[in-house]
Amino acid sequence: MINRRAIAERREEQETRAVYRLADALYAPYSCPATAECCQLTRTRRQPWLWPSEWRVLREGVLKTHGVVPLSRPDGACPLLDATGKHCTVYANRPFGCRTFFCHRIRGPSQQPVIAMNGLLERLERINQREDDELPAEPLQLLEWFAREQT
Repeated sequence: MINRRAIAERREEQETRAVYRLADALYAPYSCPATAECCQLTRTRRQPWLWPSEWRVLREGVLKTHGVVPLSRPDGACPLLDATGKHCTVYANRPFGCRTFFCHRIRGPSQQPVIAMNGLLERLERINQREDDELPAEPLQLLEWFAREQT
């Protein structure tokens, strides 16, 4: 029997990865100082918001790398940072918000591609609109996805 849900989810994940590639291309002219400042979630009081398809892409990368979804860190940083707190352990699978958020030290063209990025955000929303999905049809903060996984 064909598992339509699994097929739909796989297609959504492929489309999400396509959005990620487009976002990466739009931000290719920029450089990040790689301080992991943006990953200090408690300190910055900012978390990326992930759509369900983004969580599935991220979770897949997490399970390949870690074998399990890691618990929260005592320092309040992203659970996906390495032991040094400076490098993402699932960088290739990082969500849209992590690909497009930059601190004040970003280097590159003076104007960021806001209109194109908004179009990609709208595309992510369309990818995630399904009536039969048991996951929320709305984005949740990163640590909320991790908390759901632990219960």
